[in-house]
Amino acid sequence: MQDVQPSRTGRRSGRSGLRKAPGDLAASPFRADRDRVSSSAFFARLGGVTQVVSPSGSGLLLHNRLTHSLKVAQVARAITERLMANPDHLARLDLLGGCDLDVVEAAGLGHDLGHPPFGHLGESVLDRLARQRFALPDGFEGNAQTYRVVTRIDVRGIDGEGLDLTAAVRAALLKYPWTRLSRPQPHPRHLPTPPRGASEPADQPGTGSAKFSCYSTELDDMIDAREPFRGRLADWQQTVEASIMDTADDIAYAIHDLEDFHRVGILQHTSVSHELAEWLGHVAEFAARSDADLADDGLRSGGSLERLRRRLHAKDDWIADDEAFVSAVKKVVANLVNKLLEVPFDRSQQAEQAVAAFSGEWTQRLVEGIQVAEHPSVRSGHVALAVEQWHEVQVLKFVHRRFVLQRPDLALHQRGQDRLLSKLVEALDNWLIDRSEAARLPHRLRDLFDRARAEFSQLRRDAPELLVVPGASPQVGAEHLERMARGRAVIDFVASLTDDQAAALLEALSGRTTQLWNDTFVL
Repeated sequence: MQDVQPSRTGRRSGRSGLRKAPGDLAASPFRADRDRVSSSAFFARLGGVTQVVSPSGSGLLLHNRLTHSLKVAQVARAITERLMANPDHLARLDLLGGCDLDVVEAAGLGHDLGHPPFGHLGESVLDRLARQRFALPDGFEGNAQTYRVVTRIDVRGIDGEGLDLTAAVRAALLKYPWTRLSRPQPHPRHLPTPPRGASEPADQPGTGSAKFSCYSTELDDMIDAREPFRGRLADWQQTVEASIMDTADDIAYAIHDLEDFHRVGILQHTSVSHELAEWLGHVAEFAARSDADLADDGLRSGGSLERLRRRLHAKDDWIADDEAFVSAVKKVVANLVNKLLEVPFDRSQQAEQAVAAFSGEWTQRLVEGIQVAEHPSVRSGHVALAVEQWHEVQVLKFVHRRFVLQRPDLALHQRGQDRLLSKLVEALDNWLIDRSEAARLPHRLRDLFDRARAEFSQLRRDAPELLVVPGASPQVGAEHLERMARGRAVIDFVASLTDDQAAALLEALSGRTTQLWNDTFVL
C-alpha cells in the first residue's frame, strides 16, 4: 500500500495532497477530504431532497438524501473496518490499489451530491430535457453530476473550483468510471458482457450507457483520478473504495427505504405476503410456464417474482442461483412480512423498536456477507455481497419496486413533478435567451452559464467529437454551442435546488405568488 499512497493523495494539476485549504482542520489529506464533503453546502442541501416518499407534513421522520448518505457512509465504514481486520483481505486490497477508511467514508457521504430534486424521477426528467431540448450528448446523470459538483461547481477548493479532493476520493466517487458515449476506449457498453450500468436503455437505443459517472467536460479529471490505479484495475472497473461505497449504497437502499414505506403505510402485509407466498407455494409450476404465458397472466400473484428470477438469470448468470433465490424469498417472508409488516406502524414504542430491530439485524447480516474477489465478474466489483446476501438484496429491492414504485398514486404524484421540472427548465432557459434581462439573471445561473460556455468552447477546440453523438459531424457552430451552454447551466442550476426550492422558484417565475424570490440560498 505504501507504494501507491503518494499518487493517491495527489490533486489535480499535480498539486501535493499535503497542501491545505483554509478551514481544513485535519492533517490527513483523506480526512480533510471527508471534512470538505461534509461541510459542503451541496451536502447540506440533501436534507431538502426526498429519497422516494415525502413526509408531506405528517411529522414522520423519513429518510431524505442527507440521512441516506449518512447511512451509506456508516455502512461503508463498517464494511471497510471488517475487511481491514482480515489479513488475507488486506493483502488483496493492497494489490488492487489500497483501501482507506476516510476515503470510503468520504465517498459514502458524497455519492449523492449531484442528486436533483424529486429523486430518480428528477434524474430522468433532466436527462430527457438535456438531450432533447439542449442537444447535450451527455444528457444528465446523477452520478456524473456528483463528479461535476466535486470537481467544478462547488467553490470550496483552493482555487475556488470544486472541492480539490485527492485522487483516491475522486476515484472512489466513480461508481461507473466511464462517460456516456466514448471513454474509455473500447467503451464498456461494447464489451461482450457490459459492466452493470454500462448497457444502453432498451427503450433508448443509441443514447449511450444508462449509467455513467463523468461528463465529457470532466473527462481529463476522471483520467487524472484513475491514473494511480492504472495497471491494477481495468479501465471500466471500480476502485476498491468505490466498490465498497456502491455495495453500502445497495444495502442502505434495500433496507432503509423499506422502513419508510412501512412507516407511511404504503407497504401492506396482505399484498406483499400474497405475492411471495403464492410464488413459494408454486415454484415448479411458475418455472414451467413460458414467458408468453407468464405475461398473459400478469395479474396473478407470484408472477412478478418469477419474472425477477428469470431476469437475474438473464443478466447475472455468474451469481444467480435458484436455491439461493428460494432461500432469500423465505427469509424476506420471515423477517419482513411476518415480523415487521404483520403489525401496522402506529408510532408506538413497540413499533419503533420493531423497525430498529429489522434495520439493525439486516444491516449486520449483509455487512457480514461481504467478500473480496481478486478477479470478479465484469458485472461485479472487487468487494461484493456473498451469494446468499446478494439474492436477499434483490428480493428486498423487488418488494420496493413492486409495491411502492409501481403504485398508481405515486405515478400521479411523479407526473406532477415531471411537469414542474419541465416548466422550470423552460422558464429559466427563456430567461437566459432574453438578452434584455441579462443584467437581472440570478447570479448563480449567470456564473454557471459563463462556466459552461467556456468549457464547451475549450472542448470545441481540443476534442469537438465529444460534443456530438458518435457518427455525427464534429462541426459545432456558435449557435449550437450557445444552446448547449444554456442547457448545462440551467440543468446545473435546477439540479442544485431542493424539492421546495424548485417548486417555489416555478411559482415565482409563473407569477402565482406575490412573494419575492430570494436566490441567496441557491447553490
